[in-house]
Amino acid sequence: MAVFDPSTGEVRSDEPDNIACWFIDSDYNGESFFVRQAYFLGQNDPYKSLKTSLKAEIDFEAWESLNSEVSIPFAKPSTGRIAVKGINHLGDEVMKVYRIP
Repeated sequence: MAVFDPSTGEVRSDEPDNIACWFIDSDYNGESFFVRQAYFLGQNDPYKSLKTSLKAEIDFEAWESLNSEVSIPFAKPSTGRIAVKGINHLGDEVMKVYRIP
């Protein structure tokens, strides 16, 4: 994940370990990003952090499906595009659009 730092004018690259969450719009229309899949990687023990933040019990199997570096399969987009958005632990956000032939 590459992020532009306006205070230095440099682009820095983050390691995959620094990605807090990532989202997929599997039918991106070019105007609005709709989260159709969401994944939360987090550092250390993101399950524990989420459980503490929500002050609730979380279904561990459901959490495991959201704690992944690999998406679930999805149909070919009718728009011919998908968009992937990533957010690091500092709140920096990037989005990449892919054309699907």
